[in-house]
Amino acid sequence: MQIQLTIRKASCEDIPALEALISNSVKNLQAAYYSREQMDGALGTVFGIDSQLIKDGTYFIAEVESNIVGCGGWSQRRTLFGGDKTQNKEDDLLDSLHEPARIRAFFVHPAWARRGIGSKIMAACEAAAIAVGFSRLELVSTLAGEPLYKAHGFYDVKHFEISLPNGASLPVIRMSKQIV
Repeated sequence: MQIQLTIRKASCEDIPALEALISNSVKNLQAAYYSREQMDGALGTVFGIDSQLIKDGTYFIAEVESNIVGCGGWSQRRTLFGGDKTQNKEDDLLDSLHEPARIRAFFVHPAWARRGIGSKIMAACEAAAIAVGFSRLELVSTLAGEPLYKAHGFYDVKHFEISLPNGASLPVIRMSKQIV
């Protein structure tokens, strides 16, 4: 049976459902890559809602029968990762002629993983970034997300660790891609 997947822009009313989705996704799909301490330390900061993306109209939701099964977005702003509780966010706009747009905060409900939902959201993000003049994309990937991004043509730029509020650190990968 073919699923009827809808991609739409997120609204502020979606935030509670998105927070639940992100927590569920992290605790289930990241567990093979990160410890409980790392996941707990990253939830709400590294893994969280950045309401600026919603305000900008660049954060997408994937729905099946009005149920949110995935989310992700892109940004014209300098911040590479993190939610509203992340310190030192940089919300100034990027120069689309010289800087890459940011791919941000992709999460899929565990029951819907590996069904092309992340790919559909990625296609929406790429099309939107191209439409406003960006020719490159950049992101910070979790270890679990790296295969998705590599399948979409991203390449590793730098492996590094993010310090978390609970004292743990989270290994991640900065990745990049040319889109036009």
